[in-house]
Amino acid sequence: MLDRASSFSHPEVVALLQNGFVPVAIDQAYHRRQKDNEGRFYRKIADAGPRSAGDGSPTTQGHYVATPGGEFLGYSNHRDVSRLLALLQDSLVRFEPDSTEPLEEGDPDRRYVYGPPEGGLVVRVFTRILGGYGEPTNSRQAIFQQATGRDNLWIRRDEHEELARGIMPESLLVRLARFHLVDNTRGEPPMWKADEIRSARCTVDDGVIRGRIHLATDSGDRTFEAELLGRLEVSENTVNRFDLVARGDFLGEGRYTRGAPEGKFPLGVAFRLAGGDDPADDIPPQGSRGWLAGYLE
Repeated sequence: MLDRASSFSHPEVVALLQNGFVPVAIDQAYHRRQKDNEGRFYRKIADAGPRSAGDGSPTTQGHYVATPGGEFLGYSNHRDVSRLLALLQDSLVRFEPDSTEPLEEGDPDRRYVYGPPEGGLVVRVFTRILGGYGEPTNSRQAIFQQATGRDNLWIRRDEHEELARGIMPESLLVRLARFHLVDNTRGEPPMWKADEIRSARCTVDDGVIRGRIHLATDSGDRTFEAELLGRLEVSENTVNRFDLVARGDFLGEGRYTRGAPEGKFPLGVAFRLAGGDDPADDIPPQGSRGWLAGYLE
């Protein structure tokens, strides 16, 4: 989110990417582990940079530039626009076009390459902090304070069928609470454990969804008490509208989400049914990373 609002919003960077490169965005946590052709191609590039995927580094995140054949041209993990521009411009100068054989697709590593459940639903998730911040002291802080967290919620076929009958499945409510009622506006959040769901109830009455969820760690350092309100519409046994808002008071932060407002602060999480024909539907929910069966259980 920080890159999108800073480096990749700069018009010169945008123009360079549009006219001189083929931009690709991936989740490096998947690709550096994939035992397939795509993973090996990525690691070939990453291993030539300062964060080699093979040296035990916990992350290979950053901006890489490479030729279509996988020849490493440059790397940067800075959000300073001048550094990114220098990386792109230098890579264009060094690039020498040549013929490259297409990468063979091969068999994908199904531990990390998967799509939404067949016959299920994909729901977009948007998270915003609605107040509680002080005045930002720098541009980075201002970006985080205004950020919107984004994710996908995946719904199984059997849960879709229950929703179509006007029933909120308990498994769906638990998944929604554990993996999506989180503060992901500043980075990768800690997910809730099953026993941190202190209470969760939700009803569907004549298409109106109402509920309440209370989440809390044993130490009480993170809590969220939220009211749920939404709308469900069904046609021919198919859900064609799933709009839901969870709003309440959140407390705390995680290891990678530092900088939360002091004390309790208002947090809103909005859910909206995806259209079903967007490539973004295949982006796995963050809570499913390396644990799809656990996420969908």
